[in-house]
Amino acid sequence: MLLLEPIKVGKITLKNRIMFPPMTTGYEERDGSIGQQSFNFYKRLAQGGVSYIVLGDVAPVNTVSPTPKLFHDGQIEAFAKLANALHSYDCKLGIQIFHPEYDVDALAEMFKKGDMQAARAKLHHDMLHYIDEVTEEQLSAILEKIGACVKRAYQAGVDVVEVHGDRLVGALCSPILNHREDQYGGSFENRTRFALMVVKTIKANAPDICIDYKLPIITENPLRGKGGLKIDEAISLAKILEEAGVDMIHVGQANHTGNMNDTIPAMGTQPYCFMSKYTKQIKEAVHIPVSSVGRILTPENGEAMIENGVCDIIGLGRSLLTDPDYVRKLEKGEAHRIRHCMMCNKGCTDAIQNRKFLSCVLNAENGYEYERVITSATTKKKVVIVGGGPAGMEAARVARLKGHDVVLFEKETTLGGQLNIASVPPRKSEMTRGIHYLTNEMKELNVDLRLGKEASPNCIMEENPDHVIIAVGAYNIVPPIDGSKQPHVLDAWKVLNHEQLPSGEVVVIGGGLVGAETAELLAEMGCHVTIVEMLDEIAKEESSTVRPTMFETFGKHHVTLLTQTKVTQINPTHIKAQKADEEITIPCDYVVLAVGAKSQTFDITPLIEKGIDVHFIGDCHEKASDINHAIEEGYLIANSL
Repeated sequence: MLLLEPIKVGKITLKNRIMFPPMTTGYEERDGSIGQQSFNFYKRLAQGGVSYIVLGDVAPVNTVSPTPKLFHDGQIEAFAKLANALHSYDCKLGIQIFHPEYDVDALAEMFKKGDMQAARAKLHHDMLHYIDEVTEEQLSAILEKIGACVKRAYQAGVDVVEVHGDRLVGALCSPILNHREDQYGGSFENRTRFALMVVKTIKANAPDICIDYKLPIITENPLRGKGGLKIDEAISLAKILEEAGVDMIHVGQANHTGNMNDTIPAMGTQPYCFMSKYTKQIKEAVHIPVSSVGRILTPENGEAMIENGVCDIIGLGRSLLTDPDYVRKLEKGEAHRIRHCMMCNKGCTDAIQNRKFLSCVLNAENGYEYERVITSATTKKKVVIVGGGPAGMEAARVARLKGHDVVLFEKETTLGGQLNIASVPPRKSEMTRGIHYLTNEMKELNVDLRLGKEASPNCIMEENPDHVIIAVGAYNIVPPIDGSKQPHVLDAWKVLNHEQLPSGEVVVIGGGLVGAETAELLAEMGCHVTIVEMLDEIAKEESSTVRPTMFETFGKHHVTLLTQTKVTQINPTHIKAQKADEEITIPCDYVVLAVGAKSQTFDITPLIEKGIDVHFIGDCHEKASDINHAIEEGYLIANSL
């Protein structure tokens, strides 16, 4: 298998072709040092078999950015500890060295003085103008700090320094962002001057260290990205970088777009392997190894890219968050058991944008490596689970891995619960990967499935369980609106499941995630849709990386969005609603209710009376929530048994 073959890069050899590319994690300590959470995360990836890990955004200066930092000698020890841990698994450690697009020293002084308003104003100004205003003297000082950082990295045992070709370096390279008229602006030679000086600085301070270069491409049709180079100039720079002694090139989408979805695309918003055509052009221009990222999901994707000459090394970011044992499963011939990323961006990209740490909705251990571990049970027990949605299946998976006997009841004839309807709206079909993984694990782990059978306390007690886990989910609420029981008033969940079929003029009551996705689906099916929402925002729960695409669809299909509007009456041909002091009438052929979900109930009294240990998890536990909540509860409860 090509993915598992070693490859020589400069003076080092990678044991396979799978790398973890630079990602902002939020695991570092507040001062940017490598703390226990960060150490555990990267060690776990190495344990899973990946050959090369790059720590993203390692600053050679004390920035205000929440990223790793290596700007003084006291930080060397933590990097050395991490390097040693990775080396014990024959995994190489790289640091992605970068400098942000603001005056670090000036901002640090403002923060030190507590002048927060001035600091924020300065930061906003610099993000727009620093590339043009940073002086040649300041750039020289930055190079000295980069050099000192590289010396520390080499002393710590770091194997690779990757130049972050975006951010300050990429913005200076950019024909879009760089408006300078000195030796760092104007011509291609001038714009790439600083990038080559960074490479030269690395070689001067650590002649034996391997150099990687993240080459961000400003993609076209449509134009995406501003920092970096368009493909023709990128090819020229790649050749020059090879001549300058760079050992490998990492091709990625250019940043500075204003939407993280351009660099970390959510499900259905970009094709799979979308950087391939650009990566292949770089690969064909140089003789050094080239790596690629960009919605590369399956081993077959990676194999094809290597075989077809697109690249030599595959970068798996979100995929390794979802399953850190991706490589180990390939080595064992268990590719069919890889837990594939759904690319929902809920736990990873959204978390970082909300100042939380990186996580994955399908992997409850992500962010808690070596704290959350599935341990073998000391005593084998009988566990009955009611409900075959994500919470129930995750609980079954974990309980079986612990060694318990598991019986799972599901009233439907298929597993998946709400994931089955969550995967129906536009772009959401990739959520079926979550269903496929968990369903396959039920088979692989020999869970005793009772499909098409609605569980009752009596049939549960017939199994003589030691523990019962209730995961019966939630149901769509019917609000107390006058006229809500009429035949043309439909249930959003049943619409998504194609059980109910609206047409013509449709009013969707409720502009939360379910309502917005239902509206988008109906609009694409040819309905003329109006969303009525009591609050001031539509699809507030949706990923910030996905919302722009959703609203583009609304615009394309002329979906009417009414916020701060309350429906007061449903009639056969129209609804009445109150918006501020105005009563409005909206014509409709159908009304779809999407005002929220309520937890299903289950009578556990007979079980409690028998002394059986009972737990509620997922949407039926306290209040309906989301898949992250469901998976986490299923994992934690089952692992506690």
